[in-house]
Amino acid sequence: MSKSVELVTPPLREGPYRSLCTDCGVSRLEDPTLCGKACQFIAPDYPALETRVHGRPRDITRPDELHFGPFRAMYRAALNPSREGAQWTGITTRLAEVLLERSLVDAVLTMAPDPDDQWRPRPVLVTNAKDMAQCRGMRMGFAPLLALLEPAREKGYRRLAIIGIPCQVHALRALEAELGFERLYVIGTPCSDNTETDKFHTFLNLLDAKPETITYLEFKADYHVELRYNDGRVRLIPFLKLPISKLPQDFFPLTCRTCVDYTNVLADITVGYMGGTGAQWLIIRNARGEELLTHIQRELVLSAPVSVGKRASSVKGFVENVRRAAGGLPLRAMPDFMRPIMGWLMPRIGPRGLEFARTRVEMKAAETVLHLRRAVPRRMRSMIPDHIWALVKPYGLEPEPGEARSGATRESARAVDTFEKI
Repeated sequence: MSKSVELVTPPLREGPYRSLCTDCGVSRLEDPTLCGKACQFIAPDYPALETRVHGRPRDITRPDELHFGPFRAMYRAALNPSREGAQWTGITTRLAEVLLERSLVDAVLTMAPDPDDQWRPRPVLVTNAKDMAQCRGMRMGFAPLLALLEPAREKGYRRLAIIGIPCQVHALRALEAELGFERLYVIGTPCSDNTETDKFHTFLNLLDAKPETITYLEFKADYHVELRYNDGRVRLIPFLKLPISKLPQDFFPLTCRTCVDYTNVLADITVGYMGGTGAQWLIIRNARGEELLTHIQRELVLSAPVSVGKRASSVKGFVENVRRAAGGLPLRAMPDFMRPIMGWLMPRIGPRGLEFARTRVEMKAAETVLHLRRAVPRRMRSMIPDHIWALVKPYGLEPEPGEARSGATRESARAVDTFEKI
């Protein structure tokens, strides 16, 4: 086996400035006008893309497809043994490794840390399974992943695996038919509230007097943020005690506050944690996702997801906080003396497992409506898919004249009827 090499990002074109852009990389391609067809933040057509990728659109009468998109199976999962340095147990990295080991792909398009900043992502093409270890872990920030599609094609790669977040995967799927690759394996990770790397450093500075010693950060489904340090220490911070009020109002860009695809519905397989109850959460979406699972199934501990608690009050409170924030970060009116108490209670009585994931998806849907209505109301009709209106209707959010596509009212009514039956 060849030795591990330092991963290199080929030179990239400068992309033109665009509002509501997460720099997925399409604007850096030879033809940047492809953004008009590819971008999630212009006029996404999820029913058409879901049908093209999965063979059918989401069925909102089937439990959880309204929230999580089309799927064939969901699991609570852990790689055994877990991989050192992985964000969770290492399932995403292991999937890519196996595809390279078995010569099922020519390269994996993914993110690696910047040599000068471990938190800054940079796109890389990995051709040696051993080199995937350099891509483990979480990074925060935008990186033009899809800009490497052209270098991959120039190198003669015809079979790719792509590990991406929802806005990248949406653009990839929108352009897939004309890219000319023989085969694509799409491994999606959920994404919510990304920010620029420099702003993320502001957050780290608020968490610790020596932020340079933090090597790992994860928002966990038990209502805590986990920090790990270079001396081996581990620290848990309850969500309610995070210094959110000290962050600038634009810490999360409008794109991330109006993202309608937390669960990466156009991937073949989604690998996350929100519905995993302390483990990882796998959503198998189509035949290719089933194939990916079979490659590592003997290395996994699989079980059925659990669902505990009720989300309605949490989502209602969040919606009200977003309204009062008037475009800034959600406000919390809770007195300081109550925060430790609620920090102790939330992991015990709050939504957990799939109910936690449903909670987050509904919160993101409400954010989308409220922030677009405030900031760019003219974009609501094109940017908000019908199923988003269905998700927010139980919380008193309905489309005003000119805000919704033609089917939104019908979908909302069907969704409420479905909720009442579940």
